Amino acid sequence: MSKRYSLVPPRGGLNYDWSADHTFVKVSAEDTGGQYTLMEDNLKANFRLGLHLHRYHAETFYILEGAVDFYVDGDWMTVGPGTCLHVPPGIPHGCSMSEGYVSARMLMIFQPSGFDQFLAELAQFDDADFEDQATMAALNDKYDIVNIGPLPEQE
Repeated sequence: MSKRYSLVPPRGGLNYDWSADHTFVKVSAEDTGGQYTLMEDNLKANFRLGLHLHRYHAETFYILEGAVDFYVDGDWMTVGPGTCLHVPPGIPHGCSMSEGYVSARMLMIFQPSGFDQFLAELAQFDDADFEDQATMAALNDKYDIVNIGPLPEQE
């Protein structure tokens, strides 16, 4: 008989170790019937995520360690441990590692799910796929990612 629950240990779960972060899927789209995805993101010193928005899904970030600079709907803010930031659909946002930090760790909830599936597809890409604008645009469109551009300068 299979279990009707899931238990994921520390540093466990399907994971993607990128150049700027190491993400662990803790609760997948499959686990929730597409309702949401819960991930742990371990940010590295060079982490920087450009300005983007999602038309149909929300993101919630809960900072566990370190500090992250978020740009949300025209506002810059530095958030640290214990801070929760919720970004509804349609709100431009992006983030980067805060100055003076070499790492940070945060939980991320994507509702509805899908970001875990985006990462799974991205992990199959080779350099040519990443450089192919049409391929990247199709993937972003499939997973509701609207890239706006680079983060504005912090004031």
